Amino acid sequence: MFAAILAIGLILAINFSSRIAASQPLEDAYRRVQNEIEQLRQEQARLIEERDYARSDAYVESWARDEGKMVRAGEVLIIPVPSGINVEPAASSSPAVPIETAPPEPENWTLWWALFFDGVPPQF
Repeated sequence: MFAAILAIGLILAINFSSRIAASQPLEDAYRRVQNEIEQLRQEQARLIEERDYARSDAYVESWARDEGKMVRAGEVLIIPVPSGINVEPAASSSPAVPIETAPPEPENWTLWWALFFDGVPPQF
């Protein structure tokens, strides 16, 4: 009888230890998923803040002044010009100087030909 109880106890101990060993990778995966969920929640909160700011009047005003180059009534827009460029007023009495023309832009198919075949495209 003692041997049967000892055998059953040994079988139960081995069974429990194998279940505990099998659950360790699951616990690690669970912790990794929990950490990832927490990071995604933080990112979601940050994105919601950014969305709310983009919908606010403060963002619209910031964009209008910085990128839109807009001013409020009574304000004057000043755009700094680098010191190496000579700017003449539009109402100048000097004769107009002709602007050099840029070379013609190549056609799109010639650019693609050069990209794929590393050579000059054929002339038609």
